[in-house]
Amino acid sequence: MSISTLIEDKLAILTKLSEGDFEAFLYDCDGTLADNMGAHKASYKAVAANYGIDLDVSIIDELAGWPIPAVSEEIRKRYKTDFDPAVFTQQKNAQFEESFINETRPVEFVVEHLKAHAGKFRIGVVSGSERNAVVKTMQILGIESLVEVMVCAGETPHGKPFADPFLEAAKLLNVQPDKCLVFEDGDAGIKAAEAAGMKWIRIDRV
Repeated sequence: MSISTLIEDKLAILTKLSEGDFEAFLYDCDGTLADNMGAHKASYKAVAANYGIDLDVSIIDELAGWPIPAVSEEIRKRYKTDFDPAVFTQQKNAQFEESFINETRPVEFVVEHLKAHAGKFRIGVVSGSERNAVVKTMQILGIESLVEVMVCAGETPHGKPFADPFLEAAKLLNVQPDKCLVFEDGDAGIKAAEAAGMKWIRIDRV
């Protein structure tokens, strides 16, 4: 099976799964629209090395969907170090944007799904990354103009796995939570969607 056929098949499956009485589609960014988790892992590992930490990047998979400040704090706890998580977060964001963000590639069947439904459904992106990185990622993917609202790290009282980011996106779109469908690739995002009373699709299992 060719790559293009595989993408078409996955898009067809995702389109079928997303049928229903929905008014808004809410997409996670990293790992869902953007194939960039390797770049995120590399930026975490590079910053951790500056603190003498040989970071096991499997922690990034484990905490997929968590806001970056929360991941930074968890790294501090697990490695029993005393760095400032806020400073670590700033350094990680800078490292990602300066050295790795241009490695971003689309998760093509998800990006094509968003493109096909923009204008028919309200479109939001709900991410655990900070806004500058999310905006740049949307630009690289060529879909920034199709995204009506973004809710990013630090913009709600709690991030994923709490409901706050998805509820904020629904509020900004003026759509009831039960009329929103979430597209995610991580446990934290699924828990957040369920807490918000939203149905979801796990795109890494399509």
